[in-house]
Amino acid sequence: MSYKLFIPGPIAVSEKTLRAMSQPMIGHRSTDFVALYNSIQPELQAIAYTKDPVYLSTSSAWGVMEGSIRNVVKKKVLNCMNGAFSDKWYDVALRCGKQATALKFEWGQPVDPEAVRKELATGAYDALTLIHNETSCGCMSDLAAIMKVVREFPDVIAIVDTVSSLSALPIKKDELGIDVLVSGSQKAFALPPGLSFLSVSKKALDRAATMNDRGYYFDYVEFQKNHEAGMTPSTPVISLFYALRSKLDDIKAEGLENRYARHARLNQTVRDFVFGKGFKLFPKEGYGSVTLNCFANTQGIDLAALNKILKSKHKLVIDGGYGILKGKTFRISNMGDETDETIASMLKSLDSALAETPKATA
Repeated sequence: MSYKLFIPGPIAVSEKTLRAMSQPMIGHRSTDFVALYNSIQPELQAIAYTKDPVYLSTSSAWGVMEGSIRNVVKKKVLNCMNGAFSDKWYDVALRCGKQATALKFEWGQPVDPEAVRKELATGAYDALTLIHNETSCGCMSDLAAIMKVVREFPDVIAIVDTVSSLSALPIKKDELGIDVLVSGSQKAFALPPGLSFLSVSKKALDRAATMNDRGYYFDYVEFQKNHEAGMTPSTPVISLFYALRSKLDDIKAEGLENRYARHARLNQTVRDFVFGKGFKLFPKEGYGSVTLNCFANTQGIDLAALNKILKSKHKLVIDGGYGILKGKTFRISNMGDETDETIASMLKSLDSALAETPKATA
């Protein structure tokens, strides 16, 4: 039985994108692949507002996120943590054998630029990790303010996860001074999972070249060497390259500014509707995500029952809370290919389902 996903990822994939994946295979060392790879580069660079290459990795974003730790952390990394995924980055750093500090904030609270400055001023760090849009709690930190602080410390390499924000709002990598920008296919790009994007500054590439334990699969130096030939270090997921090529055509046809405006508008539409039902936003006011909304379950409804009704009667699914927020919050995505019509239809179904949903039992 098919149903539509309004969860924070993976999200719904269009028929056009799925059809693009059915094209015949080509050799990943062929001139056809080089042409495909090179055709993708300019538009990905435009989306990231960068002159640096955008490497393509056959992995989830966590592959290149872990790889980035191995490539650039020589001294110590500051892990900015305000939700499940940013919290995980600290654990990943420790598992990679790196020295790390957990700069913790409550889930739903944005990363505080002044707290970042205070830590970096100790001189103990040569890298920092940050998740721009923490989907576990729907909190979007002030990237510009944080990067303004990081630029005060030229030895610190900023690794920024934009998995659920890139292409949905402007993220100007070079202007902000982001050294390593990471993203993935299955969220705002509305592609199937399995492909990640990685754009690396010369400073980060030079750092990587000095690291003896950076590995191979996610080695920046290998990515760059192969990029110069229009290829990837290892056999890539060619079907998803076709899908990405198709999606970039869609994005170009819509126009980036129109895409940004659509995401902002649909996000506000969902927010206004759910506020009208008596719920409140979970993250700190002014720091809510524009690609999804995370609402506090202030009405005490049975979220599992709500999703069961949505799935069985309306053929759609939202998220009933992640990790420690399960049952306490619910998340609704508006990212990717959603339109005013699809969001209106989803909200009509949500309205009907809420009327049938009981309160949660203690």
